[in-house]
Amino acid sequence: MTIAQATLEIFWTAFRSLSKKNKEVIVARLLKDKEFKDDLMDVALIEQRRKESSRPLEEYLTDRKKRKF
Repeated sequence: MTIAQATLEIFWTAFRSLSKKNKEVIVARLLKDKEFKDDLMDVALIEQRRKESSRPLEEYLTDRKKRKF
């Protein structure tokens, strides 16, 4: 385990031991940081769509060109 991983585990353990109200305070503070909030929203969207089927980029671009005209 790296130092960063160990630090993360300590942080996570401490966070989980907090009361619900204190967790909400920390999350609210984190969400005030626009870059963090944007990253968190990106991760949530990726997780939400992870099981969707995918298709090759070229196929998507071809379909997109067809719809423009």
